[in-house]
Amino acid sequence: MEQLYLKQNLQLEPLFNQWYAWPQLIAPATAAMHVANSHVKIMKSYIMAPAVHAAAVKNPAMRGGPFLDFDSRRVHEIKTLLDRTLKERAHLIAFADAIKTFNQTLVNEAKGHSLEGLYARVPDLLKGYVELVYDVNNNCTIRFVERLLYHSPYYDESAQSISLSLVERDDRPFVFSTPRMEDEQHLHMRLPFRHSDIDDLFAMRERPQTLAYVKDRLGLDDKYDTLLSSFLTEEKPKPSRNGNAAGVTVRYFGHACILVEYRGLSLLTDPIVGYDFPDSVPRYTFADLPEHIDFVLLTHAHSDHVVFESLLQLRHKIRTVIVPRCRGGALEDPSLKAIVEHTGFKNVMEIDELESIKLSHGTITAIPFWGEHGDLNISSKTGYLLEFGGTKILCLADSNNLEPHLYEHVHRETGDVDVVFLGMECVGAPVSWMYGPLIMKPLDRVMDHSRRLNGSDCARGLDIIKRFNPKKVFVYAMGQEPWVSFITTIKYTEESKPIVESNHFVEACRSQGIEAERLFGSRELQGL
Repeated sequence: MEQLYLKQNLQLEPLFNQWYAWPQLIAPATAAMHVANSHVKIMKSYIMAPAVHAAAVKNPAMRGGPFLDFDSRRVHEIKTLLDRTLKERAHLIAFADAIKTFNQTLVNEAKGHSLEGLYARVPDLLKGYVELVYDVNNNCTIRFVERLLYHSPYYDESAQSISLSLVERDDRPFVFSTPRMEDEQHLHMRLPFRHSDIDDLFAMRERPQTLAYVKDRLGLDDKYDTLLSSFLTEEKPKPSRNGNAAGVTVRYFGHACILVEYRGLSLLTDPIVGYDFPDSVPRYTFADLPEHIDFVLLTHAHSDHVVFESLLQLRHKIRTVIVPRCRGGALEDPSLKAIVEHTGFKNVMEIDELESIKLSHGTITAIPFWGEHGDLNISSKTGYLLEFGGTKILCLADSNNLEPHLYEHVHRETGDVDVVFLGMECVGAPVSWMYGPLIMKPLDRVMDHSRRLNGSDCARGLDIIKRFNPKKVFVYAMGQEPWVSFITTIKYTEESKPIVESNHFVEACRSQGIEAERLFGSRELQGL
């Protein structure tokens, strides 16, 4: 039978209850809060006033807001999805309501005295899954026993599915506000993210199989033959690229995704990979990755840095995933290790601040990462120092240099570095944009807008450079690439503050004799 490859422009969208899946839709407690406090509310709002939503999404200033990117003709479909959500996810909605109600009980009654008596007041839905704790200022909160929740009714893989379709452009509705609906161009399959059939399918980008093999693996009958056949091709892909050069080579794939290769070892940070089709913006695609990826390094659990769409397509070739250590059961800071493991990755390692992993040809060290989380107490975030062949590469993701003494102390441990990668999205969204469904007491507008999901500006970036004395500096993680905008919603102009600040930063670095550049699209860096 005919041997066929998977097309390079086949898109996979991972879905939770038909909404685009990201880390907070995997962890049970946060998933419940998003269903109850975001998805249901957005759908009800659209059903009540579809024209308002249709008008809002046409306004660039409203992009990224809580508006379904549909015209008024989809009301019946959304009502059907809402009704099914209220029925099938009723236990999640009840769980979220129990969290909110009991939190208010703690606010009203936990004033510093013993909490033992309050265990009797814990709602039945939460009993045994939460511990009541004070911080040293006698503020009471709930600590979730996360691993138990993954074995409870609140982690339900029946909500998970994948949508497959061919794409020839990057534009997509904003993922946080618009569920994915079924149509004749999309193949929707109720398949848990951990399922090995996903690996077998996407291995076909390099290793051909028959149409019958695909149908058998995915459990599809003949009525899907036409659509499924359109996903396949006889054309052989270009050979996988394996870096065997003596020196360190870095390829920039867009946003915070860089591939570092040294003597056959490969590391990929925060994978988000564009699809292969003719476009004016040069890009590396899945075909430009090596046959095996030894380590994937995840910096933090924001949706533009932990992108399951790319991770699931690469899982069959990833050997180890490294994630920042989580310190403990907070609603706003679920364990990234547990999240990644429950999406089917077998070898996931946590790394703590200034902890190192020794490799045969180098070292990976976790570097403290402050800021960009709206002042929430989130420990699951880290930068990385990569040392290979005498070259030190510092990847700081969206670090905001809030306290320069931090990097003064870090420098004493690491010494100077050769290359710095730094994100400079220095405006950022208000904290409620990402964490609103988890926040128990609504923030007023002024307070909300004062707490930003932002990185360093020029002055703070230059202070980092002053401390580490690099020879080369690259601004990345700006969310500019068109294949990232469906997550970031970013559309910069030359007057946008992140562009102005990063321009000044690059110019200032160059004036000091440092090679500097703001990356965009694709870039290969050799001789680092």
